[in-house]
Amino acid sequence: MDAPGATPFSTLIRTASHEQHTEAENSTFMSDMLGGKLGVAAYSRYTEQLWFVYRALEDAAERLADDPAAGPFVRHRELLRVSALERDLTHLHGGPGWRTTAEPLPATAAYAARITEVARSWPAGYVAHHYTRYLGDLSGGQIIRSTAEKTWGFARKGDGVRFYVFTGIGNPAAFKREYRALLDALPVDDLEKQRVVEECKRAFTLNTAVFRDLGAACGRDRGPLSA
Repeated sequence: MDAPGATPFSTLIRTASHEQHTEAENSTFMSDMLGGKLGVAAYSRYTEQLWFVYRALEDAAERLADDPAAGPFVRHRELLRVSALERDLTHLHGGPGWRTTAEPLPATAAYAARITEVARSWPAGYVAHHYTRYLGDLSGGQIIRSTAEKTWGFARKGDGVRFYVFTGIGNPAAFKREYRALLDALPVDDLEKQRVVEECKRAFTLNTAVFRDLGAACGRDRGPLSA
């Protein structure tokens, strides 16, 4: 619990990681994709990489459900994303064949491995990755959804963009307030909170590395923008 007058931890973690967050948002790959300069194949490749990251997050969730630090953040009904990603990928690839061809890029493999590592040995560190992914995709991810719908003609909130549709959350603003309250109540001391902040920065840096790998793998494709 923060002392009276202290900066809430949810504010601290957001402001302390702002530079890394901005770097990830402004990566060349993401800027090109949101700017309509990349084809749907690049979006599909990005969605595949998310699948590997979210599998690492959600494979660990059940094990951490009773942990005092990570447990309160394990919200299956509201947050689980792997099944939505799998439905999107099946739509994007025209069938389930993607399961035999999808491969993590080197940066994605490193990102997923770090999530798995902290989930096993440091639950508070897992919270940093949970926060950067779920709250980020619930917020800024909606820009990606809207762009994908307009650029490649996906049905609004339908197959292809279901990952960004949190059907279990009726009021996103209220949910995010509740989530931030959980961060503020994280049952760790100040030194541990600083470690969580550093892990949050690391999570954004790992995400930026994925964008770099995606940019190289997709060759900044500027081909036909059709689904």
